[in-house]
Amino acid sequence: MVKQLETQTHREIVYPDSDGQPIADNTVQFRWIMVLYHNLAWLFAENPDVFVAGDLLWYPVQGYNQLRQAPDVMVAFGVPKGDRGSYQQWKENNIAPQVVFEILSPGNTLKEMSKKRLFYDNYGVEEYYLYDPEKNDLTGWLRSESLLDVIDEMNGWVSPRLGIRFEVLPETLQLYRPDGQLFADYLEVQQRLNEVQEQLDNVQEQLGNVQEQLDEERQAKEVAESELQQERQAKEVAEERAKRLEQILREAGIDPEIK
Repeated sequence: MVKQLETQTHREIVYPDSDGQPIADNTVQFRWIMVLYHNLAWLFAENPDVFVAGDLLWYPVQGYNQLRQAPDVMVAFGVPKGDRGSYQQWKENNIAPQVVFEILSPGNTLKEMSKKRLFYDNYGVEEYYLYDPEKNDLTGWLRSESLLDVIDEMNGWVSPRLGIRFEVLPETLQLYRPDGQLFADYLEVQQRLNEVQEQLDNVQEQLGNVQEQLDEERQAKEVAESELQQERQAKEVAEERAKRLEQILREAGIDPEIK
């Protein structure tokens, strides 16, 4: 009876897809969120069991829809890709996002960020990174046994889960893929895509020219074969006529060999 009531309660609880808060408070914060999300999505694009999301509500415990956070970016290993209205952990084999990122904005309070870190600590996050683009300050935490411990030195730090490297320069933060490539922003990626598209267009045009030449050569070959066939047929007709004439001469008592 208790299980039936619990099941019924769970069914009645609604887990909203939105908390009514904006994704970002300013363009700088939004740009950093997009850079992290897109580059991590590209990094794991070929792995069907790595889920990357931005500003997605995460509900860690079934039955408690007020217990939630929406990390700016989160990565969950062992979770299939796909669209979701929210991340309800009990529907994801109870896998908590292993890595989360938060981009600090002027509107974030110390109390708010402390509550977020406590939430991530309590519900199984393995790596937590907090970046303040205004102050160019990066802080990271790594799970040690049962707690998230602060990482002493973030400059040059390599994420155990993601394999990406953090470089804190005097003016900004740079992140590098495991292959050494620098994370790119949307405009850079768009420019690269445009360049790749131009190259593809050039290759397509060259292929079109080659195909046209092949078609011309094939047509020329077909014409030559047709002419050769006509010559062969004409020769066969001539030979047949010569044989027929020779037969007529012989029937008339004339030796066709005598000239």
